[in-house]
Amino acid sequence: MEHITLLLIERMGILLLLTFILTRIPQFRYLLDRRLDLRTGVTFSLFFGLISIAGTYAGVVVTESGLDSTFFVRSLNAHEAMADSALIGVMVAGLLGGAFVGTGAGLISGIHAYWLGGVTGAADVWSTPIIGLLAGFVARFFAEERVIAPVKALFISVFAPILQMGVILIVNESSPLAIHTVDGIGVPMVVANSIGVGIFVAMILAAMKEEERAAASETQRALHIAEMALPYLKRGLTFETAEATANILRRELHANAVALTDTEKILAHVGLGSMRHVQGERIVTELSLRAIQTGVIQIAVRKEQIQPHHPAIGAALIVPFRSGGQVAGLIKLYYQSARQIRPVEEAFAQGLSKLVSIQLDMATTEHLRNLMREAELKALQAQINPHFLFNTLNAIVTLIRIKPEEARRVTVKLGTYMRMNLTLTQSPLVPLYKEMEHLQTYLDIVNIRFEDQLHVHCGCEPGLESLGIPPSTLQPLVENSINHGFKGRTDRGEIHVELRRAENGVQITVMDNGNGFPPEVRTVLGHSPITNSDSTGLGVFNVNRRLIALFGPEACLRFSNPPGGGARIDCIIPYPDERSGA
Repeated sequence: MEHITLLLIERMGILLLLTFILTRIPQFRYLLDRRLDLRTGVTFSLFFGLISIAGTYAGVVVTESGLDSTFFVRSLNAHEAMADSALIGVMVAGLLGGAFVGTGAGLISGIHAYWLGGVTGAADVWSTPIIGLLAGFVARFFAEERVIAPVKALFISVFAPILQMGVILIVNESSPLAIHTVDGIGVPMVVANSIGVGIFVAMILAAMKEEERAAASETQRALHIAEMALPYLKRGLTFETAEATANILRRELHANAVALTDTEKILAHVGLGSMRHVQGERIVTELSLRAIQTGVIQIAVRKEQIQPHHPAIGAALIVPFRSGGQVAGLIKLYYQSARQIRPVEEAFAQGLSKLVSIQLDMATTEHLRNLMREAELKALQAQINPHFLFNTLNAIVTLIRIKPEEARRVTVKLGTYMRMNLTLTQSPLVPLYKEMEHLQTYLDIVNIRFEDQLHVHCGCEPGLESLGIPPSTLQPLVENSINHGFKGRTDRGEIHVELRRAENGVQITVMDNGNGFPPEVRTVLGHSPITNSDSTGLGVFNVNRRLIALFGPEACLRFSNPPGGGARIDCIIPYPDERSGA
């Protein structure tokens, strides 16, 4: 008995070699992922059935006179039996593929055993399909596991040879020959088959983990490359960004050369052949044009298709990438030999193509978002209070009759104000001294109406003159105090504009001694235009929107009524190194 067990374990190495080959077949993943249809089910039933047949031929013939260790036995006589490892293929088929695959493999193995004959032939044709079916049903209890644990598989497989031995006794009606045969081969087959199934499953599990580690490594490499290329791709596809990206790809992928193109011309070529492929040269190779047309990765393996003047380059991987759903260009990876383009390189190239496509779409989206924000900011900055314009024009009409020189001076001031307003809208930020000049021009105009009834104090801490500030920030806040804070009042109006350093930025404060903010207005002012007839609050609303868009919600306007009366508006402009939106 011990001798039979050792022989079976030794010959089981053949099956383990077949297992190693099996784990290298990509289609085997369909079985592991349980994505089986009729065709793949039949294919794997046949495959595991052949493994079971191989396990039969790797067995030992038990005769009345002893053991026959002949490797290949064509047939058995009525008094001979085969101690084999055939159940390994049947059990693995059921545990991995389910009842259908297990039954199919068991049926193939049973028919082969019946064809061989011997004491166990008639029993095996019934027992092996049943064992495959039961293994498939047992596998349902472990459906959450992609591959059943080796220890569980070994334990379950112990019962398969026991069941087979029972069927042999039933079919042979417990004849002395059947009992003698079961006594001789029962224990060795239990040991060999259970251990074989455990090792079989362990090898599959190890191969899967190795593949997953390789996939994780490739994914990490792709993300690393994408992260390095992102700063360049965000700026769009240009000759400069394409060359920088190509250098990154060549260094990280160890390719002989790398080229980047758009749909018409070469944007960059680094590595071998860079002297012959200049920037701006049109794409002429057939496979490159086909990749652009179809959006499918192409592999070139003939030198005349790649670079006929460079025999050191013998293969190329042509990878299209997209932007906005359309093919936007190609990444061409050149290698010395076609053997260097393995399936892992193709899979990596597909992943890289998707990452580059996503980044280009993100760059386009960000660019469009910036354009929309700039357009919105310019539209907000360009808005002029029509009441201010009408009042100024009316004042000029009045002055023309009584003070022509004064009317001329105000007209010049208004022209200067309008010109400055248009000039300032060309940039999201302007130096503080220009904003102060803009405010002073506005005050020179409105003082015509108020004469000595309005006084504005402007104080700026030294060293802040070059601070970037959104244009037309101070003027609408002062205008709000003039038009609404002093409405209905006859006493002298005082407005204080202060700019000073604070811990987290430059604090801007506009205070007046006017009426203050009504409670119902203060809660919505700056967040939305006011719909009542007395005030729209549009200027303050626009200023608040621009501050938030450029610097974030921390820079929003804050409104309050000081205890001493009047109104106060505060905001914080972050220092240049803290700005998120500038």
